[in-house]
Amino acid sequence: MLSPAVKIVSAVNAAIDQVMEERAKALRALSSHAPRLMEPIVRMTAGGKRTRALATWWGFEIGQGSSATTPGIERIAASVELFHAAALIHDDIIDGSETRRGMPAVHAEFRSEHRAAGAGGSSERYGVSAAVIAGDLCLSLSEQLYAASGLPTLGDARVLAAHDEFRQEVMLGQYLDLRLEATPVAAADIEAAALEVLTLKSAKYSVEQPFVLGAALAGAPAELLEGLSGFGLPLGRAFQMRDDVLGIFGDPAVTGKPAGDDLVEGKKTVLVGLALEALDRQESDWFLARLGGSDLTPQELSRMTALLRDSGALGALEARIDAEYDSAMAALDLLGLDPADDRLLRTYARQLVRREV
Repeated sequence: MLSPAVKIVSAVNAAIDQVMEERAKALRALSSHAPRLMEPIVRMTAGGKRTRALATWWGFEIGQGSSATTPGIERIAASVELFHAAALIHDDIIDGSETRRGMPAVHAEFRSEHRAAGAGGSSERYGVSAAVIAGDLCLSLSEQLYAASGLPTLGDARVLAAHDEFRQEVMLGQYLDLRLEATPVAAADIEAAALEVLTLKSAKYSVEQPFVLGAALAGAPAELLEGLSGFGLPLGRAFQMRDDVLGIFGDPAVTGKPAGDDLVEGKKTVLVGLALEALDRQESDWFLARLGGSDLTPQELSRMTALLRDSGALGALEARIDAEYDSAMAALDLLGLDPADDRLLRTYARQLVRREV
């Protein structure tokens, strides 16, 4: 039987709290300024749905690993969450996002602190630099937790490959996202390029790779790893597509970001690509020219969101979300899990894609 989500979240939170407390104490002994660097990391790693931790833990148990007899999976799952936090800190810098979960992004927080103190030099440079360091420290803590798990399979070839792919492919996806935003791309090519970014930057790293990593750590055979990949990849795509919808049409009180923030940031998502293909030449050119404009007005933002809906792009993306979700459920059928475990993963999938509580 798979462990219930509440048990996993509690264990992961405890593992994160422990490493934060230990490292904060150790760093404080080196410098009285160390706690200030730890503060945003503690905040970024506190709470949350633990989507990736759940996938890692359940992948381990599906692979016949036992959290009762082989302690350490809680540290692995916690390390995955710390890696995610590090990626978010750096992602906000790259995207120029001012907020994260309804709070100032880490670079924005350090920038404001520098400005309020009247400190020397550029507040912008200070904020970005301090946040890069905080993200790097968070990444280091993730690696420390992973290595300290004590699992005997850490050196296995499949585990090494899964761990490397988990870390490296999301970085490639981040670069491709940056390049897509900065490089002129024909409107007809944006959808395919955005799907590549979505797959590497989010879908694989958020769902597929944590499941595969967990199962590999349990010593699962290649056939099971392939089966979990068949479930996790389409589910991850559906998850990110839903996030892209919420990034434009979502309630700021729920998303923690302003409505339409993805348009303000100039993100060329699959949704945007679908709209550009559906719009006439004049509307498409206007949309692409204003996407990410530093002087984008509320009226223009409203027009853009209306075009996304009225062009049929939103409906087309919803259909794709449904198709990816159905593909994940078909792959889950093939895994042949115990009925109770099957229901648990279906509930997890609905929460990711349908956002059901």
